[in-house]
Amino acid sequence: MTTEHSPFWRSEDWWSVYLGLLVFLLSLGVLGGLDLLGWGVKFSVWADPLKALKAVSPEYAGLPGYLALLGTYAAMLVLTLVGAHFLGLDLKRFLVGFTVIFAVSALCLFLGHYGYIAATPDKREALGLGWSLNLTGEAGYILALLAGLTLGNLFPAATRRLAEATRPEWYIKTAIVIMGAALGVKAASATGLAGTIIFRGLCAIVEAYLIYWALVYFLARKYFGFSREWAAPLASGVSICGVSAAIATGAAIRARPVVPIMVSSLVVVFAVVELVLLPFLAQQFLYHEPMVAGAWMGLAVKTDGAAVASGAIVDSLVRAKALAEEGVVYKEGWMLMTATTTKMFIDVFIGIWSFLLAVIWCTKIDAGKSGQRVGLGHIWERFPKFVLGYVLTFACLLVAVLTWPELQAVAATATDEGNVFRVLFFTMTFFSIGLISDFRKLWEEGIGRLAAVYLISLFGFIIWIGLFISWVFFHGIKPPLGNG
Repeated sequence: MTTEHSPFWRSEDWWSVYLGLLVFLLSLGVLGGLDLLGWGVKFSVWADPLKALKAVSPEYAGLPGYLALLGTYAAMLVLTLVGAHFLGLDLKRFLVGFTVIFAVSALCLFLGHYGYIAATPDKREALGLGWSLNLTGEAGYILALLAGLTLGNLFPAATRRLAEATRPEWYIKTAIVIMGAALGVKAASATGLAGTIIFRGLCAIVEAYLIYWALVYFLARKYFGFSREWAAPLASGVSICGVSAAIATGAAIRARPVVPIMVSSLVVVFAVVELVLLPFLAQQFLYHEPMVAGAWMGLAVKTDGAAVASGAIVDSLVRAKALAEEGVVYKEGWMLMTATTTKMFIDVFIGIWSFLLAVIWCTKIDAGKSGQRVGLGHIWERFPKFVLGYVLTFACLLVAVLTWPELQAVAATATDEGNVFRVLFFTMTFFSIGLISDFRKLWEEGIGRLAAVYLISLFGFIIWIGLFISWVFFHGIKPPLGNG
């Protein structure tokens, strides 16, 4: 089979695997003493703009932040240009479009990390801030989405010039492949945690994938009249891991691109609402049950960054409240650890869930429509290939760290360097989503009803079921005491 006609070379799905694995392999250089990606740019929460950008590795501490940013842009451009060539895209138009999309996305990340926007309560003092909007650096995703929506709806001619590089699914799938490595390291480190936390994390899988998913799917189908194409990605986005789960589910059931894209937009918006609201509810009502508060954040907040940030905020707020009200000093980090572990276990099973949905849609739903038997070849064709990359990066580092525990610290460094590219691909995804989101068409497709399902599901039962189960498993369990 020639390269020109091979699905291995002409598929965005496969190219997300290739690019993600290449970043992953390069990041592993630190395991052999070669820091190949340490020059990548890291965005930090800032009050002084000169401190916003820096190289991710201390080995490149002398590299100016703007050069780290330019180097990251050049590397991502070269990687995606190779893919664009094999995908048959116009390389000149792709280069121009990619450059604009990268530049706007980087600017949004920069602005989104501004201290008054991003700083959480536990970070304000170090930045010399008296207040902030408390949105974390994920505010950059929101800004990128808003920038894309503005450009896409008010300047359609300019948007068309960027069309060749406006590929949100390619960017997000590549990011998900890279993300698997970080989850592998976290999963390996979790084996040393208290058994109760591990058990609670496993129960979270049952809760999210069986209870939550089924309820949201039923609500969307029964009471809002959505088709399966809409109900499944929506159920995954609301119930599991937000953007990643919605994209993986959409690919597994062969939904039109607009479906997971619309769900992803809602996920980010509602995650910000949760991040602002839930930690303060936990401080007010759960300061006497700190581990319940931590588990609740991991189970209720639907993006990784926002969930971990919520855990960090709760850790700070609840410890302060417990000291003020009860005179108790808890050790720092246990609530954050509980939130992170709970969220991690949910994330880990995205690949398995995608495979199960692909099989169900092939053998039951789509086969039922056509009346034909579906073989393994068709299931393989339907299966989202980027999930293979996600599982591979996850499994490699999980096995490596479990086999050689002394590698844990350096493996975490490797995933931090890979995360540079994941964050930028994520941000470019949301800018691209905005570019292709025509408000009139979105309304016709039913984004208002989608938001209603999301709102009812999240605040009607997901948050409260999560709180109840967190209470069942963590009621009465306290973090270790610290020094007064």
